[in-house]
Amino acid sequence: MEYGLVLAWGVAYLVLGAIALPLAARLFGSTARGAGFALPLVFAALGLGGFLLGTVPGLFGVPVAVVVVAGLAAASYYFGAEVDIRDAAAPGVVFLLGFAFVVLLRAFDPGVAPLGGEKFLDFGLLRSLLRTDTLPPEDMWFANEPIQYYYGGHVIAALLTELLSTAPRYAYNLALAGFYATAVSTVYGFAAMVADDAGYSPVAAGALSAFFLGIASNLYTATQFVGWLLPDGLARTLAGALGLGSQAVSEFVAWSPADFYYWSASRLIDGAITEFPLFAYLNGDLHAHMMDVPLLLLVAGLLYAYWRTPAEELRRRRLLALGLVPPIAGYIGVVNTWSLPTAALGLPFLVYALAPAAPRSLLTGAVPEQPAETDARLRAEGVRFGAALLLAGVTTLLALAWTAPFWLGSASSRPIGFLPDRTGVGELLLVHGGFLAAFVAYYLARGRDLDGRLGQVAVAGALVLAGVGLVVGAPALALVAPLVLGGWLLLRTESAGYETLLVVAGAGIVVLIEFVYIAEPQSPDSRLNTVFKLYAQVWALWAPAAGLVLVRLAGLVRERASVPTPGRRTAVAGRVLLVVLVATTGLYGALAVPSHIDAASPTANERGPTLDATAFVEIRHAGEAPAIEYISQLEGQPTIVTAAPAGYRWNPSDGNGASAPASLTGVPTVAGWYHERQYRSPEAYEQRVTDVLELYTGEPATQRRLIEQYDVRYIYVGPTERTKYGDITVGALDSVEPIERGDVTIYRVTSGE
Repeated sequence: MEYGLVLAWGVAYLVLGAIALPLAARLFGSTARGAGFALPLVFAALGLGGFLLGTVPGLFGVPVAVVVVAGLAAASYYFGAEVDIRDAAAPGVVFLLGFAFVVLLRAFDPGVAPLGGEKFLDFGLLRSLLRTDTLPPEDMWFANEPIQYYYGGHVIAALLTELLSTAPRYAYNLALAGFYATAVSTVYGFAAMVADDAGYSPVAAGALSAFFLGIASNLYTATQFVGWLLPDGLARTLAGALGLGSQAVSEFVAWSPADFYYWSASRLIDGAITEFPLFAYLNGDLHAHMMDVPLLLLVAGLLYAYWRTPAEELRRRRLLALGLVPPIAGYIGVVNTWSLPTAALGLPFLVYALAPAAPRSLLTGAVPEQPAETDARLRAEGVRFGAALLLAGVTTLLALAWTAPFWLGSASSRPIGFLPDRTGVGELLLVHGGFLAAFVAYYLARGRDLDGRLGQVAVAGALVLAGVGLVVGAPALALVAPLVLGGWLLLRTESAGYETLLVVAGAGIVVLIEFVYIAEPQSPDSRLNTVFKLYAQVWALWAPAAGLVLVRLAGLVRERASVPTPGRRTAVAGRVLLVVLVATTGLYGALAVPSHIDAASPTANERGPTLDATAFVEIRHAGEAPAIEYISQLEGQPTIVTAAPAGYRWNPSDGNGASAPASLTGVPTVAGWYHERQYRSPEAYEQRVTDVLELYTGEPATQRRLIEQYDVRYIYVGPTERTKYGDITVGALDSVEPIERGDVTIYRVTSGE
């Protein structure tokens, strides 16, 4: 185990957070309020600064990290507030616990093996960025073309890797642990701040929110456990009521805790992925939907600071809303484009529309009075809605402007589809049931504060939504849409706090993707990625909302706070609900973590716990390890050729090579994973696949032409290529020389030297 590296990275994260702490304290009002946001500010500064400087040829790399950190330190000093390190202790402790937790998980399964995730993509992006001095980097699966993928999170990881002079094989897992720890410490600080302002226990709210983000799962494992306790007939009835298919019903009835498999809970909606954070970190992908969470929470926190700033403090509100949110939201789009609409449009719109201060005061500087007459109030609400939409549009345009090089270069577009297959009632309850239980209970408790007429409107609206949902076959309208309507009413009557806005935001996403989705080129009717990437955002928004809601329901009031508390029965019921939700959503982690450690990978079994992400190559693919190491030592990004097409399997006996030489080194190959069909076009990808075939087996004249066309410098002939192409003729060219490494012959192109 690389304890020295673990210590170095853990200390480095804390030091970087300390550098930004004065700035965070200034933005959020105090050290205690801003401590949880210090590291997200570092990530935002590193990422956006590195990205913008990196678009200038030759400026991406170590100097960028040093320059950005120095600039952040200068800004902290200039805008600094008085800092009390003791107030930063709690988020710091949460960070260290989260960091140690994921380091432990990865130590028993450190590899970036391709099967069962996107680790080859993520590691390849990290290696590509470490090879380039200009952004965007060259695509390791589509040589001579810039990457057509969101890579902003990998920019942060690469800059940290360079700053700490760490080998990529270790940096991958240390960066992964850092993103998890930053997410849970940020949500802790965020929820603690909101709870403290409302007079409730910040520690309880922060701890619960960190639990729901970093440990909790959906309800599938708890439901399996209930089915195991029930007689087979009742278990079968339960499975049928949840909408499970016939095979899934049989597996459900036969399940016991000894059969637990961590993967099952991530595939609960037919044709979609239902990941949650703990699953993702157990699986070990350094993927976009995990790396954007701290930044998304930072945007939510800045918008909360706007929310609580009085209308008269116009300068501060403009700084928060139009000065800080757009660049960070724009960079979120570079990290994970799926999150851009939420960060730049959705959340700002809701905050502008529902904050106590009217949104048009940002534009005019005047604070409009609230009219008393009903008709005038309705007109005022319409004006507020329109002004909020306009300001959210401006925020989005500014966000796009800040990161324009990405949208003009690396971003890829896909068509929007409408009216996909709908999610069933059982599926919705399995995936979101824990959160829904907390939010419905909270709405019922807070709804007592609405006057009779508004309460009737809320009930009537919920009934209408339920009826429409039944008619159009969209259960989400009945189960989730009332959270949007009820939350809006509660917020506009000031009967609820910022946690309700987070509920509304997440509910809006869940309902939206029942009607609109991003179509995949290869599967136009599939909403697999839409559900996958947008549900990840729902989880990030609903985790702090759940923590805040439950402390209110349970009456966990801050010491000596003078706030309304629920009655004794309501508080008891709230505490029972809290315990039940923690137990049911925590059951997955209680089973998954020990089984993950027990089922240690061959790497960990042979070498002991380690964070070496590529050690598995020497164990499982020893014949190719020397050749891949040779490719890894090449300077820059010379073009190589490997077998194509390639995908998730690295099984040379079947002709599957997973583009391992490119994916593990960042050296680009002519045609890599079939993902490029989505990123480019099927025609462009298939043309390259055909050209690769000709490079290995074609006529000498064709081979020379293609070598020149793609500027090929190395041709990789390993077990996969021999199985796939049979009689390989490229070695007969007089312009190549063989280099033997293990079971691989690498032909170096000598012409043109």
